[in-house]
Amino acid sequence: MTFEKRIPAPPPKSDEFNPGGVIALGAYRSLWWALSPFVPFVLRHRAARGKEDIARLPERFGHASRERPDGTLIWIHGASVGECLAALPLIARLLALPGRNVLLTSGTVTSAQLMSERLPPHAFHQYAPIDRSNAVQKFLTHWRPDLALFIESELWPNRVVETHYAGVPIALVNARLSTKSFQGWRRAKGAARRLLACIDVCLAQDTRVAEQLRILGAPSVTISGSLKADSPPLPVDDAALATFRGALGERPLFLAAQTHLGEEETVLDAAQSLRQKVPNALTVIVPRHPDRGDAIAVLAQMRGFKVARRALRELPRAETQIYVADTLGELGLFYRAAKFAFLGGSLVPRGGHNPLEPAILGAPVLTGPHTENFDETFRALLAAQGNAPIRNAEELSREVIRLLSDPSETERLGARARSAVAQLAGALDRTVDAAEHLLARHARA
Repeated sequence: MTFEKRIPAPPPKSDEFNPGGVIALGAYRSLWWALSPFVPFVLRHRAARGKEDIARLPERFGHASRERPDGTLIWIHGASVGECLAALPLIARLLALPGRNVLLTSGTVTSAQLMSERLPPHAFHQYAPIDRSNAVQKFLTHWRPDLALFIESELWPNRVVETHYAGVPIALVNARLSTKSFQGWRRAKGAARRLLACIDVCLAQDTRVAEQLRILGAPSVTISGSLKADSPPLPVDDAALATFRGALGERPLFLAAQTHLGEEETVLDAAQSLRQKVPNALTVIVPRHPDRGDAIAVLAQMRGFKVARRALRELPRAETQIYVADTLGELGLFYRAAKFAFLGGSLVPRGGHNPLEPAILGAPVLTGPHTENFDETFRALLAAQGNAPIRNAEELSREVIRLLSDPSETERLGARARSAVAQLAGALDRTVDAAEHLLARHARA
């Protein structure tokens, strides 16, 4: 299968064809061509900041760094670390049959480094091509995948369209849309309908996402659940965890993870109340974007807290009250060190972050009211734990003090959280079934 001799792709059904969508997608493709001369400069600038791998930049333009293996090749794409980790059990299942290989692509340096350590035999990593038509075409011409599985919300128009035109069946798996993404696609509904017509099946995490995809015009939607409920726990460096626990000692720990701008003020308010009740407690803040670590540290210092930062290779000392964990890839460490976790992106309208990651490790989850990204998952966890969303610093401090004051209750809630995760599992089997069906159909074609 090459681009000179493409397998003919079936046209969208007449009720899915929308001239406005064609025009919108055409304008998007034209914009990429207009911006093409600047893309190398942008990528090199990102590489200088550690956000691209300078040695592997050709992969971003569709130039492979290795040969295509013989046999069936399944292409799986995830944006970053979370999606790639969720794909690992899926990769293992798909490789159970002989003669198969998996190409995993992602767009971040951290995910590439992690996957180089964790991918099984017959699976390998490449950086995803930028969403420019000729880059995607070069990528597809070299790799000739038999199936493409895009994880969560990876709906890059040129990537989807070119893959469809190459005759490669596509599934959007573990699908989810943030409220912002859904509203954006809804404003460009013609383009969304045209794009989704290229996808053979969408496997939605829950009923809300399924309804969103149907509204946008997806022709085939089923509810699979979340792959992350079937994922292994987040990885951890055991030596780093032991070192942190040694520095922590017997101090109570309040963990606020994945926080966004506008949330740290509430966390610090709660930490102030906590300090009055539990003077030796340590508050750890893990910002969603580590480059905000300096600003968070300054904010805490202005309030009179004694602060240490992980990005500066500091460990918490006896006098440290706020520890800013402004590094990448260490959430697994802090979820294991803490007895429970408050998850950010939920006190501000960001839709929340994945609560399964702490829950699978037996850590009860606290959250604000904005949980749209994982609405049904949060609902199941909170129902199992018997707690409600937190609205302000007073409620947060009250709940933190309660959990720190009653370790047996915290442990009981953690067991309930872990049990709820087990009940949410099953997406892996449904995703494998869909992938096998598409592979068999592609083989017959």
